[in-house]
Amino acid sequence: MRVLISGASVSGPLLAYWLNRYGFDVTVVERAPSLRKTGGHGVDLFSPAMEIMDRMGLAERVKAAETGTSSLVYRREGRRPVRVEMSRVFAAVSDRHVEIMRDDLSEILYEHTRHDVEYVFGDSIAEITGDGEVRFDSGSARRFDLVVGADGLHSNTRRLTFGQVREEWIGAYLAVASVPDHLGLDGEMDTTIRPGRMAGIYSSRTLPDARALFLFSTDEPLDYHYRDVDRQRELLREAFAGMGGNVPKLVDAAARAEVFYFDEISQLRMDTWSRGRVTLVGDAAYCPGPAVGGSTSLAVVGAYVLAGELAANGGDHERAYPAYEKEIFAYVQRSRAMALKGVRRVIPRTRSDVLALTTTLRLVNVLPLAVNRALARLGSGTMRPHDGVVVKDYRFTG
Repeated sequence: MRVLISGASVSGPLLAYWLNRYGFDVTVVERAPSLRKTGGHGVDLFSPAMEIMDRMGLAERVKAAETGTSSLVYRREGRRPVRVEMSRVFAAVSDRHVEIMRDDLSEILYEHTRHDVEYVFGDSIAEITGDGEVRFDSGSARRFDLVVGADGLHSNTRRLTFGQVREEWIGAYLAVASVPDHLGLDGEMDTTIRPGRMAGIYSSRTLPDARALFLFSTDEPLDYHYRDVDRQRELLREAFAGMGGNVPKLVDAAARAEVFYFDEISQLRMDTWSRGRVTLVGDAAYCPGPAVGGSTSLAVVGAYVLAGELAANGGDHERAYPAYEKEIFAYVQRSRAMALKGVRRVIPRTRSDVLALTTTLRLVNVLPLAVNRALARLGSGTMRPHDGVVVKDYRFTG
């Protein structure tokens, strides 16, 4: 059975690995001309995602490529900086955690699959017919039994299959840019926070430079196109005008950065992620919110479950797709709830909210880990959505 996957970032290669294991003939098409190796930005792999890495024999490689960020510093005007151990922050969210640069994770997954899976770079899907014929931007056409969109929040596959789908903006924006490591960072993320705005810089053991991270909230959605980088840089400069400390230098560096990412923090709301032969996985289907909802771990689990259900149902998509959606739905819901809470915590809107955040971080740094975990479970456990996920065993299908 021939399966086409659109997208070679994280969920695409991971899905390809498991489908190949189960005997499917897999092709991955990627719009970019080659695998991105600029580092990207830091992403988090929590307990269920790391369990899947265990099953793929990749946990040690992923661990070896982790960023090495061990502490977080929050700075605000007229106050002493707050320093907290990152391990204590993430231990409150999940019992197992690795932070890795997105492009490093993508490269690990690609290298693990490239000898068994066909990769086509520099091309994209232009049309999908009901009988499985796919026409590409290059002008070529091929027939596939199934098509999977693993092509991110602004999925081309989703647009071709479902038309325009509403993205529910949850009040904030995220930007990441490559910048010089002018602070000589050594396992530290240095941030400056004001009501509604946070700017920081961090690096990774695998990077020659650093990454500037910007998060800010607005009362109304901003007017820009997601491919208009010049407009995005302008909006970033406007959002952080007037902030002192290290922020002006970071904004100036972001204006010249080779690597630049800017997007709204939004959630996808769809009744189903499948139509006919086509289904979606990862951010293309159920993005809970970049930077605040654990979307990479959710994408890893989603890809694993989709492959497993296709194998368990003998490739019958009419049974496998609904089973996949049912299996992952509760995790999606918990991740969305975590993102809604997380965006308010990470980007506090008032001075009292900033004070509450820094006070919480001071407590996290001194309270026993067991107490931190217990506190995180309050509020229906929405701050620990990952560890409740049971990673289903599909190995009997291989």
